[in-house]
Amino acid sequence: MLKKSSLMLMVIFIIGVLAACNSGATNENADGQTEEQTDDTEENTENNGESDESDQTEEPDAEGTEDEDVNDESEENQEPVYYIDEETAAIHPIDDADENVVLLTIDDAPDEYALEMAETLQEKDAKAIFFVNGHFIEDEEGQKALKTIHEMGFPIGNHTYSHPVIPEIPEDEQTEEIVSLNDKIEEIIGERPQFFRAPHGANSDHSREVVEEEGMVLMNWTYGFDYFEEYQDADKLKEALISGEAPEIDINYSLLQPGANILMHDREWTNEALGDVIDGLREQGYVMADPTLIETLE
Repeated sequence: MLKKSSLMLMVIFIIGVLAACNSGATNENADGQTEEQTDDTEENTENNGESDESDQTEEPDAEGTEDEDVNDESEENQEPVYYIDEETAAIHPIDDADENVVLLTIDDAPDEYALEMAETLQEKDAKAIFFVNGHFIEDEEGQKALKTIHEMGFPIGNHTYSHPVIPEIPEDEQTEEIVSLNDKIEEIIGERPQFFRAPHGANSDHSREVVEEEGMVLMNWTYGFDYFEEYQDADKLKEALISGEAPEIDINYSLLQPGANILMHDREWTNEALGDVIDGLREQGYVMADPTLIETLE
């Protein structure tokens, strides 16, 4: 009896030990799986968080870029609101644009005063076209001045390379005077001029053809007095440009009217008068036209 009882107790003990071992193994596996699943869950949560944060960060940037592109595109593709009458050189509104405008233009730039004139225009929030001569941009100083004026936002026009009287030179030289200057200007500022003015306002049939082939608008002017000896004085010039009258050269009636294309030059007396001229024209209700809003051939 005792042997049988001892044997049964040993069997029960062994079964209990085995059961305990199996239970521990099962719990260990279960814990291991739980930790692995938790790590996966945390990793996924972190990844999802990073993805969400990234998406949220990129979204405004994308919207901002889109707005900038729209604005840039809007500025670049803005429709012209004025055109130049080739016969009269006056600036005319397209549709319902403001009629009380005048266009300021500065020839023979950049000689000695073009940069100062550009600064005055910028201070007065006025625009102008600077018509350039090639012999003024052969050296580094002239090229730097041209680039600065362009970077200030002023359109650059072609006034021929060496300022000849166009009809008095051969056709091949006419072509060279115009095209070589366009090439030179493009080399310096990265753009070819969109406006052309012949020295002395003298064109030929051939020069007109070249200007058209080069995609430029040809323009002269409606009035300007600073190249007359009688008006090579800042005070006299100021009065003449503001009134449109120049009695000392027998212009006893006003040439100032809506659409006037006013000729000035890179000269000391014009530089001194410029700020007052802008103020005087505005006092009479005129707006300085933005040349970038003029219809071009391109």
